[in-house]
Amino acid sequence: MKTLLVSKWGDSLDVAYQLLREGHEVKMYIQDKINREIGYGFVQKTNQWERFVDWADLIIFDYTGFGSIADSLRVQGKIVFGGSEYTDRLELDRNFGHKELIKHGIKVLASKEFSQFSEAINYIELHPDAYVIKPCGETQELKQLLFVGQDDEGKDVIHMLKAYEKTWGSEFGTFQIQRKVKGVEIAISGFFNGQQFLRPFNINFEHKKLFPNELGVSTGEMGTSMYWSSQSVLAEKTLLKLERTLASHNFRGHLDINAIVNGHGIYPLEFTSRFGYPQVYIQKDAITEDFGHVLLDVANGSKKSLQVRKGFQVGAYMVVPPFPFNDPKSFRLFSKDSVVVFKNQSREGIHPVQVKKINDQWLVTGDSGIVVLVTGTGLTIKDAQKNMYNRMSNIIINNSYYRNDIGNRWAEDSDKLLSWGYI
Repeated sequence: MKTLLVSKWGDSLDVAYQLLREGHEVKMYIQDKINREIGYGFVQKTNQWERFVDWADLIIFDYTGFGSIADSLRVQGKIVFGGSEYTDRLELDRNFGHKELIKHGIKVLASKEFSQFSEAINYIELHPDAYVIKPCGETQELKQLLFVGQDDEGKDVIHMLKAYEKTWGSEFGTFQIQRKVKGVEIAISGFFNGQQFLRPFNINFEHKKLFPNELGVSTGEMGTSMYWSSQSVLAEKTLLKLERTLASHNFRGHLDINAIVNGHGIYPLEFTSRFGYPQVYIQKDAITEDFGHVLLDVANGSKKSLQVRKGFQVGAYMVVPPFPFNDPKSFRLFSKDSVVVFKNQSREGIHPVQVKKINDQWLVTGDSGIVVLVTGTGLTIKDAQKNMYNRMSNIIINNSYYRNDIGNRWAEDSDKLLSWGYI
């Protein structure tokens, strides 16, 4: 199979790497110029992806922002895995996504969109409560800007809004103030073949804070634990309610809904209408079929179900300074071109993220400081964790750090989910 992979940031290098190991041909394009060194030595690169549209059996778009292009190519008869203009908007325009959830009869938390910090501060002062600040549009890519308030009157959120106003001003763009509720944060996702979601569904738990025990700044992601479920109350109350609309927009890709659940209901927080990272790296370790043909058959509409491993999968990022912050000077001084050393020859469960390969040696590149994602699988969460951390002990990266508790929340979260009737 000939695959053209169009990437925004280079996040899907591991997808290209997987397809190559399965024997497929791959050409990869990275839109962001700073990150174009990612994948050098791993995969054949191009700076003009349009030249290979007719060459490819399958075209993959790995991020939001390509939806209208994907729609156009599908109209031309091309087989495309990725977003659509509609699903791009679900993720990037939080207010639109919120309205679509309500339209489809899905419970939502009260939220309000603002473009002025002063208006948001006045709103909280008039309606004191615990809130979350959620940037919209491009700013939401800076995960450390998402702020989860702890004060029941919203005083900490007001303080943070004043700080953002001083540092960002009008460049911050629009943002949501969303009421905070207590519960278990969980995500429900699935592959959509143009008509329906494939079974089983993927149920996953993100670990977003930099330090163990959910301490420190929000990073977007430090690791994830997951399992798969063919019959899911969570999916019935979220994803499945969107099937008819997704089919009407000819969506063929992956959709994830992040939510807070408690004894009162399921409350979606946001959409991810593309590959999730590191979600897709971990999913690949669970899927027992040729992953290239899974993507092809989802995109052409012939795939109806997935074959996956029983049990659990976990994955954790190994990162280097200045992650999670954007500081090009520090990255060049401490991390650029650092060597990834493997104590033995095994690469099982080790997924390249922002690396290149020279003379068969993996080197750190890119700009984020995310080097590799290490995964583990097992019939129990403890088995999967042990498998993952044993693999991590095989890797040496100067100045690297990672969380040593990915998956630990399952013991408490599973009890709550069971008592509420969600598993």
